[in-house]
Amino acid sequence: MKVLETERLALRRQTPDDAAFMLELMNDPDWIANIGDRGVRTVEDARDYIARVALASYERFGFGFYVVELKDGGVPIGICGLAKRDFMADADIGYAFLPAYRGQGYAFEAASGVMAYARSELGMDRIAALVSDGNEASEKLLAKLGLRDEGLIRFGDTDEMVRLYGTGK
Repeated sequence: MKVLETERLALRRQTPDDAAFMLELMNDPDWIANIGDRGVRTVEDARDYIARVALASYERFGFGFYVVELKDGGVPIGICGLAKRDFMADADIGYAFLPAYRGQGYAFEAASGVMAYARSELGMDRIAALVSDGNEASEKLLAKLGLRDEGLIRFGDTDEMVRLYGTGK
């Protein structure tokens, strides 16, 4: 199901058919370094992850992480969307792209579209983002999107500290 389009991209809900793509994306070294190792090692693991995380989020909240595809050809290049975490009041935006599609403005384009969608269709006043401390590429992108650094917070009930960004109210 298509959620939104931008100039070059189409964003749609994940389906179990995206398992091979998600397996590749989630095992990219940058995903593991900046987002974390989710233990997805097989196509079946990826199908299970999509069901447990993406499909469950769409059902529970009406939003989640969407597959980002090139409009020209429908090639999946990454994900972008919103998470609603139990330990945060606001939904947070996130994104990840395959290495071949980084540095071409796709993350900014997709995230801009998701933020506009969150405001207009989901009625969100504030959008947050969580970034591994030191992930300078994401910090620059979030600043370009208009989010401000609000300092370090604990990631849920873990010992991990992450940098919180937000749009204000």
